[in-house]
Amino acid sequence: MPDDCEDPLSSVVALLRPSVSISKMVEGGGAWQVERRDAASPFYCAIVEGGCRLQVTGRAAVTLKAGDFVLIPDLHGFTMTSAVPPPPQVPRLPLETGPGRFRLGPVAADIDMRALVGHCQFAAPARDLLVSLLPEMIHVSGHDRLMALVPVIHEETRADRPGRRLVLERLLEVLLIEAMRSGPGVDMPPGLLRGMSDPQLAAALQRIHADAAGDISVARLAKEAGLSRSGFFDRFRREIGRAPMDYLTDWRMAIAKTLLRQGGVTNAEIARRIGYGSASAFGLAFARREGLSPGAFSRDSAR
Repeated sequence: MPDDCEDPLSSVVALLRPSVSISKMVEGGGAWQVERRDAASPFYCAIVEGGCRLQVTGRAAVTLKAGDFVLIPDLHGFTMTSAVPPPPQVPRLPLETGPGRFRLGPVAADIDMRALVGHCQFAAPARDLLVSLLPEMIHVSGHDRLMALVPVIHEETRADRPGRRLVLERLLEVLLIEAMRSGPGVDMPPGLLRGMSDPQLAAALQRIHADAAGDISVARLAKEAGLSRSGFFDRFRREIGRAPMDYLTDWRMAIAKTLLRQGGVTNAEIARRIGYGSASAFGLAFARREGLSPGAFSRDSAR
């Protein structure tokens, strides 16, 4: 639980609780294509050699080259092809050539593309809410730290060493944070990263994430940001995509869901930790936001 974590990005990633499900080296040669329409998972890809084209469902295709890194926090479908796509009748299933290693394209063709590809999972009970704060896709070129992290994750995934699960969780947290802070936030769509790139909004976001239990109001956040109340409200909603108090409530509920799933904490304690005056006030707010009581949520999570 990131109770004492003042950095909004770190606290969101910590609540997401990422874990690796698949990590593989993908090699391609000749004309090839691979498709997924049921991915439903976070996805990342680092191009080690050569290049390819990636089209995520609902987005324009992007050309990737050696040194490029792509992160998609909520991938549902994609098509990846060689620089020159194959004709429709070409087989599209990858050939597994070894543990965690796959080949695309005609076996006789020389390999001209290598990529490290990973799919992970977010264990957070408030996963959808937290992912909605992040960009749909991050594409970074020439970022040495990111390109160095991906092979370490791949190696750890393949190994069977003590502490593997915890090491992978921490490596993925670092990977996600590094990817999200690597590009200019002002170019991001409305959300947490764009808000963090605005120094005045960043101060308000830090207050929310550092002190969810505090007596927070639009007026107090505006004062912290050095803006008028109306100016702050409009700017926050424009840059982050939701009103300040909606954002605060969403964050409080994300913390509450995590505590409820963990168990062993009373509603009164949760209320105290996220800024509600009593267990009943918290219960009413939770039911209004989530459509069920905290107790029902805990029972559903335990199944």
